[in-house]
Amino acid sequence: MSSDRGRSRSPSPDPDRLLRIYLNDHYAGSAAGDALVRRVARAHGQGPSGRRLRGLADEIAEDRESLVRIMTALDIPVMRARALIMRCAEKVGRAKLNGRLVSRSPLSDVLELESLRLGVEGKLALWLSLGEVARSDDRIDAGTVHRLADRAERQIEQLEDLRLAAVGTALTPGDRTTPHRPSAAGRQRSHRPFVKVRWVS
Repeated sequence: MSSDRGRSRSPSPDPDRLLRIYLNDHYAGSAAGDALVRRVARAHGQGPSGRRLRGLADEIAEDRESLVRIMTALDIPVMRARALIMRCAEKVGRAKLNGRLVSRSPLSDVLELESLRLGVEGKLALWLSLGEVARSDDRIDAGTVHRLADRAERQIEQLEDLRLAAVGTALTPGDRTTPHRPSAAGRQRSHRPFVKVRWVS
């Protein structure tokens, strides 16, 4: 009886408050993602991988501005202090063990590209969530979030190509064949969000 009364007194969820927290969490994660993709692009230099990563970095920065515009339309203030904390956390994360104490390891490419892919998976989940919210809130342009979701899918494809190339360089001996690349159907399945993460995008 007492537990039933306790549950009845629990405050009902506030969707506006939860949406404010959710979008600011993703905005904060995007700060770390922006720093990470630009650092990875610099590490890849002027070669083809570096050029592709710089293009991705520009897109990710544009996606972040799109999120800010959506938050403005929803009258949700951006908590920039939280984003600063995430940037600092990304810098601390550079000290991860990668098999070398001083120089950059080839394994760094694999781990960083995996982190970037996971971040874009989280960003895709964000756009899909906002597409659902747009069904009942006309302040969100459904066409815009649909286009952003499509672009996130393409970004995931590019990152997966780069990740597999890095795996071939770091983890596959030279006398073996190149890493197996999944079929188109397999890639489509792998591009769907499979874990709830923040933008490391």
